[in-house]
Amino acid sequence: MMDDKRRQMKTDGCCHKKGGLRPLISFCVLLSLLFLSCDGDDSIYRDYPCSFTFDTTLHPLPCQLTAVLRNSGQFVKIETTIEQGVRHVQTNRNYDNATEDVMLRNAMEQQWRYALGANNSIIVGVSSYDDHLLVAYEGQCPNCLTDLGGIRYPLTWANNGLHLYCAKCGRSYDVNNGVVAAGKAGKALFRYQAAFDGTILRVWN
Repeated sequence: MMDDKRRQMKTDGCCHKKGGLRPLISFCVLLSLLFLSCDGDDSIYRDYPCSFTFDTTLHPLPCQLTAVLRNSGQFVKIETTIEQGVRHVQTNRNYDNATEDVMLRNAMEQQWRYALGANNSIIVGVSSYDDHLLVAYEGQCPNCLTDLGGIRYPLTWANNGLHLYCAKCGRSYDVNNGVVAAGKAGKALFRYQAAFDGTILRVWN
């Protein structure tokens, strides 16, 4: 009888101990995931809203934006306007400085939300480095945005489209990885999240 009670007490003790660890383990896992998610978000620029969606099936080749998504080292600057109630997307390609105006006539396209960072300009393309990674940058100089305030510090293509140049501070940025390539040391280009599933391009923060 006494042995049975001892066994029961031992079993109960183990059960209570295990149950007490479960909340602690769950909390530790949740805390780890929280830190990981925060670290992953550090590289994404969030000072200004960015939301851009583009359906390449509605704008097939030779559309500039559709083309650069399939070719590493090619990028376009993207701006958007509304003219007579119709949204337009203007692109400016890096390697030849060619421009294109795309009208978004589809009903679905007209329902999407568009916000292009600090001053209506983002840069999208596929890096020649980083395993041909799809990247999206803020279209204004990151160092001028940070140091000078305001929002109008546009970047222009330079060095045959390999660099983006800021006339205000004189820095040039490598378009393939965003780092300062010439001029005073400073911040790399601000990045947005980008994804392309073979049909739809999305850029957001």
